[in-house]
Amino acid sequence: MASLKLDVEKFSGKNNFGLWKVKMRVLLIQHELTGALKPDEEGESSIAREKRIEIMEKAHSAIILCLETNS
Repeated sequence: MASLKLDVEKFSGKNNFGLWKVKMRVLLIQHELTGALKPDEEGESSIAREKRIEIMEKAHSAIILCLETNS
């Protein structure tokens, strides 16, 4: 399968949030970070919990990088 590059414009508050949100979801899916979009599960193992935390941190950093900083 070929690698697909997705260019997500940084969200500035002036561009379309709905479209940005959809593109961010696609970006998280491509980077196999969809676990960050799912609710916590009761009774998950500590290994699963650690993996979920790692996924959440990666997803969080991807989202932060796609936000425009106001200077």
